[in-house]
Amino acid sequence: MVKMKTFTTALKIFHPADELNKLDQEVSSFLTGAGIKSVISVSDTATTHNTGATMGLMRVVAYEA
Repeated sequence: MVKMKTFTTALKIFHPADELNKLDQEVSSFLTGAGIKSVISVSDTATTHNTGATMGLMRVVAYEA
């Protein structure tokens, strides 16, 4: 069965690389701990403030359980 899970993180000024690494670790921990058979798709997108500034990241993982 194909399932999807969404992960999010806020971006702090001058720390986007750290936040991206934390997001990577969170997704990796989920994939290894949940017994995922295969990953079908991974998609990243940025969320923006009403001023147009990037304020967060969202990662959607489609997988087969």
